[in-house]
Amino acid sequence: MLNLVQTRNGLTPSTADLSRRHLLQVGGLGLMGLSLPKLLAAEQAAGSGDPRRSSGKGRLSPRADHCIVLFLDGGPSHLDMWDMKPDAADGIRGEFQPIATSLPGYQVSDQMPKLARHMHQATVVRSMHHGVNNAHAAAVYAAMTGHDRGEIGGGTRPTDYPSPGCVLSMVRPPDRAIVPQVHLPYITAEGAGGPPQPGFFAGILGRAKDPLFVLRDPNSPDFAIPELTLLADVSTERLAMRRALFQEVDRQLSQQAGPNIADGMTGFQQRALQLLTSENTQRAFRLSDEPDSVRDSYGRNIYGQSTLLARRLIEAGTRMVTLSWAPDANATWDTHGSNFKKLKGTLLPQLDAACSSLLADLEARGLLERTIVAVFGDFGRTPKINAADAGRDHWNYCYSLMLLGGGFAKGKIYGSSDKIGAFPASDPLIPGDIISTIYHCLGLRHDMEIHDLSNRPYRLVPTGDVVEALLA
Repeated sequence: MLNLVQTRNGLTPSTADLSRRHLLQVGGLGLMGLSLPKLLAAEQAAGSGDPRRSSGKGRLSPRADHCIVLFLDGGPSHLDMWDMKPDAADGIRGEFQPIATSLPGYQVSDQMPKLARHMHQATVVRSMHHGVNNAHAAAVYAAMTGHDRGEIGGGTRPTDYPSPGCVLSMVRPPDRAIVPQVHLPYITAEGAGGPPQPGFFAGILGRAKDPLFVLRDPNSPDFAIPELTLLADVSTERLAMRRALFQEVDRQLSQQAGPNIADGMTGFQQRALQLLTSENTQRAFRLSDEPDSVRDSYGRNIYGQSTLLARRLIEAGTRMVTLSWAPDANATWDTHGSNFKKLKGTLLPQLDAACSSLLADLEARGLLERTIVAVFGDFGRTPKINAADAGRDHWNYCYSLMLLGGGFAKGKIYGSSDKIGAFPASDPLIPGDIISTIYHCLGLRHDMEIHDLSNRPYRLVPTGDVVEALLA
């Protein structure tokens, strides 16, 4: 069974189905049920009169060409990471100690010693807030799209605002043969067995703009993406047979719908074949090419190796990679119970290793200046520690996030919270401000007009503005 790409109902194609799709869809990346040739056709349409296009006034001079989002799904505790309150009273003050960082005067949790050495490169916002405190789905959606619709939970809908990766890959597709955007390693569910959370899909832009979902564990010894390499047994003769099949399909299309459509399909199929067989694409997914020391530095776990894979994809030219750090909303960062045990035992060591290694690698390769690394979740955690083995509950009224590279300021601590981290004390921001500023760095206007499949116009980020103080 294949689990590279998962449909909305959770089904995956069989090997036999894949063989047929390889012949009919050039390897079938299956982007939420859409073949790669159709995806390429949709991309061309988006730039030539299709109602899914962005307005012509949407482009800016970009500061960044790529973006990696490490989405800490479930709600990371700002009080135990970026905005510690060591002088607060018992029952609020956490179990961790603040440590000095590479940014003079700024401290982080002692559970993030490696990230502490990168704070001189970072912008940390400590005054985030929004209107969702109960439903993870609604909070995730607000965080990723800037559309705060309150406590309207549930799964993804075709009427949702699109994720940044879907917009970026439409307006600024890669300039080389590589998948434009990738989401890994989970389609996070709204609770175990629940529907897929919104905020990671194309929504009103249509399924053609959904990301490629890579749902295999990169830490597995047998990790591979045979779907992108046309399978090991694909010979030159079989490729020739495919081309012959395309020609026959084109001939039939010419008879039924005219030569222009046939010519267009030929072009899309050839581009799809080039993408699937390109060494650039195949190399990006070969984690086995990395030295053991590098793989170890990211952490030998699904999130560490997914972060390493994100770096390789960006290096190969992918515009955006989103990593959702949970199989379901309650599985990882949603620390209602045992907050400190979970953070200390698993969550923060994994994040510290993966994110610090990512930043070091991007900087060493000269990629950090043109790559945004955004680390945030759906909200924060309560100042008050509960009785569930010292847990913290949902808290949307104040939380923190971290942004690096790609035009963001270096060594910037923006905003502040009150003495217990409960509410912003200065310079409050909403998710729409952060998403607008990310778009700005990527060369897109946050207030540009996009259109749904019925040609209805929408402002890209419904509420929020570019925060110039966050920029270099």
